[in-house]
Amino acid sequence: MGLQVYNSLTKKIEEFIPREKTDVTMYTCGPTVYFYPTIGNYRTFVFSDLVNRVLQFDGYSVRSAMNFTDVGHLTGDNEGDADAGEDRIETAATKEGKTAKDITDFYIDDFVKSFDKLNMLRPSVFTRATDYIQEQIDLIKTLEQKGYAYTISDGVYFDTSKYEDYGKLSGFTAETIMEGARVEPNPEKRNPMDFGLWKLSIEGVQRLQEWDSPWGKGFPGWHVECSAMALKELGETVDLHLGGEDLKMIHHQDEIAQSECATNKKYVRYWLHGAFMLVDGGRMSKSLGNGYVLSDIEGKGFDLLALRYFYMGAHYRTQINFTWEALANAQNSLKKIYDIIGAYKDDKDAVPDGEFINTFRDKVNDDINMPEALAVFWEMLKSPLSETKKVATATEMDKVLGLRLRDQVGYVVPEEIMDVAKTREEYRKSGIWDKADMLRKDLLVRGYIVEDIQGGGFKVRRKN
Repeated sequence: MGLQVYNSLTKKIEEFIPREKTDVTMYTCGPTVYFYPTIGNYRTFVFSDLVNRVLQFDGYSVRSAMNFTDVGHLTGDNEGDADAGEDRIETAATKEGKTAKDITDFYIDDFVKSFDKLNMLRPSVFTRATDYIQEQIDLIKTLEQKGYAYTISDGVYFDTSKYEDYGKLSGFTAETIMEGARVEPNPEKRNPMDFGLWKLSIEGVQRLQEWDSPWGKGFPGWHVECSAMALKELGETVDLHLGGEDLKMIHHQDEIAQSECATNKKYVRYWLHGAFMLVDGGRMSKSLGNGYVLSDIEGKGFDLLALRYFYMGAHYRTQINFTWEALANAQNSLKKIYDIIGAYKDDKDAVPDGEFINTFRDKVNDDINMPEALAVFWEMLKSPLSETKKVATATEMDKVLGLRLRDQVGYVVPEEIMDVAKTREEYRKSGIWDKADMLRKDLLVRGYIVEDIQGGGFKVRRKN
């Protein structure tokens, strides 16, 4: 079975057929880099990674892009008038007494490091909105020349009434935007759904980020950046566009409108959206104190690959409920896998079991069904296959799972590390708990975790 995906645009499961036979283009909306993304955001990014891995598992060559929004995302976006409020980057920079670039560089660096910790395959290109200012200006000029854009006192806007398919992705209409508005829309706008393409700087107000343009000094609107960068890096028609379901209502709908009106071509062929994450059964929010970030996960001693495993426990289109207990269960499951794989004999010449691989492929190709794919993986581990066959099969499946299973195979803990662990064990037996704990921390700094076995003894494994 070839890859089947739920297309948010057509509202149905479809067979994935790329424009080119073996080459796929894929765009993912990345973070706005003014703070750390939450673990809810990272669920979307891991989902994007899984799609990328499945495509490559199926033999496709993937050209992928993920953006960094480093300008133009206003605090009012997605709340009534999407062009209201202050720029999130400017607000963070002012609050911390830094330049906008200081802020964006810091959070981009942290994101890329976190990307690697979660073992996500880096996209072909990370794009920063501020590196594509000219492309955004050119796109707006094209829309203006074609009659889709108009200028009012605070900037250039897209006229949604000129695009008859506006709302096809989201179901968003003029009536629903008025019903859900939290603020009064700009009275100068022709239609309540019209969105900003270029925001003019306010006279007498010094901005940290602004550029000259045909319409005056200002900065691009949030929505225009993704279109400009996708068109530049991936072409006028993109095979797959991914993001969280919160972007479907406004951001992605605006992308479609401006892109298709500029090029007269279909912008994206398959839209994939990941569902929200709950925390303790409720919504995640910084104001509620449960907008957890990756450092919160690591601070409680969890491996970030356990978080990756946790994400795969639910289908991407269903909500997943985060609890610390659920994460602990995921870490225990991951540890069990590592213990099993680590105890197996390895043979680099062994080949994966074809039947299990085919079943696994069917599951991941069934709209990226990771819970069922994990079930196949566990079934394989419990099967009567030889150890070497299991290792080869697990390694092949890990091309999608991304749990770094190969690192666990045939690894011997260095003798000097074992000596420290043995000394710690002697301290524990003698009740010298402070020194035992000191050696445990020393081993952790050196990249090893020592685990005490109920009934006596210990095991040492690498920290992943």
